[in-house]
Amino acid sequence: MIQAGDTAFVLFSAALVLLMTPGLALFYGGMVRGKNVLGTFMQSFFLISLISFEWVILGYSMSFGPDISGLIGSLAWAWTNGVGAAPNPDYAATIPHSVFMIYQCMFAVITPALITGAFAERVRFAPFLVFSLLWALIVYNPVCHWVWGAGGWLKAMGVVDFAGGIVVHLTCGAAALAAVFVVGPRKDYGKRQFFPHNLPMTLTGTGLLWFGWFGFNAGSALAANGVAATAFVATHMGGMAGMAMWIILEWWHRGKPTTLGAASGAVAGLATITPAAGFVTAPAAMAIGLVAGGACYLGVLAKSRLGYDDSLDVVGIHGLGGLLGTLMVGVFATKAVNAAGVDGLLYGNAAQLGTQALGVAVVGAYALVASWALLKLVDMTMGLRLSPDAESQGLDQSEHTETAYSDSLDIGAR
Repeated sequence: MIQAGDTAFVLFSAALVLLMTPGLALFYGGMVRGKNVLGTFMQSFFLISLISFEWVILGYSMSFGPDISGLIGSLAWAWTNGVGAAPNPDYAATIPHSVFMIYQCMFAVITPALITGAFAERVRFAPFLVFSLLWALIVYNPVCHWVWGAGGWLKAMGVVDFAGGIVVHLTCGAAALAAVFVVGPRKDYGKRQFFPHNLPMTLTGTGLLWFGWFGFNAGSALAANGVAATAFVATHMGGMAGMAMWIILEWWHRGKPTTLGAASGAVAGLATITPAAGFVTAPAAMAIGLVAGGACYLGVLAKSRLGYDDSLDVVGIHGLGGLLGTLMVGVFATKAVNAAGVDGLLYGNAAQLGTQALGVAVVGAYALVASWALLKLVDMTMGLRLSPDAESQGLDQSEHTETAYSDSLDIGAR
């Protein structure tokens, strides 16, 4: 039976998750040079349109439609056929099926947008759109069905992911890792430093992401209930603890705390708590956030030693955070918090940690290989990379014939 309160809560949560994509555009846009800010915005913002088309036509049915051998949903719900006002008890018994569909649409939109931080400032817009569409069809939709779809094979094996540690963060992190090797580093990478052109913009984006994350995680309860409250509290605990640990380490390691470090730590904590948010206590969420802040800080440091140009740290924050958070479900989860969830290692079920590790290994490997193949295909047929002259000119002029700032205000453009 449809409940008005649950319906209103999930609709509002869907709006919050949609807000995260423009928030991500601000977050990423502030970290690039001024000549690339509009191009970076477009890579996030236009996916709201592109992926929404894909989701309505094919994506939702592939992800959540009637199961085919645990691997993919059939096309019975293509063009949202049969997705109306009546609830679907396989997913949410107290909200309209259409509300569940549009809520999940917002997850599908932001996930490929997250990948863009890895190759910021150097990829052409048209090939980027083709890659994003193919990636949604070949990576996101199948993985979504495996983990969240009724009949999905990883779900049937006991892998749990409350709000997207595997489906969102691990997949985009694996794709980002593939992208940095296929696309290659920015021009002059390693020879000069690249400074963020507008850190207040990045901090504003962080605030919007944090705000939207409550819809991302608490909304995944799909009802205004105690599990939603648990996820809401855990989300905040994870984010604030991640920020605190990052700042502590940065202050000790570099001698000064930075606003960019605060933003990075918060996002690391939020990404890492996502798969566990509805399954863990508040103290456990703080512990997960502290681990996230430390591990992701080290993960970001490692890229310079490993020699790859992950421009905005998608691998070190989202990929590593999604991986760690998924594993920590197998440690900290307890049915005392969510009776429909699982017990982890600390509550007598050590096997859950192995189950979570299986999910990480399978999805990580699949997303990495499939993303690499798609990137190579698009590169060979269209050419992903800007020309050296266009890269020097910047995305805004070379791809969009626009300028974000007048010459007198073009801080950090070069």
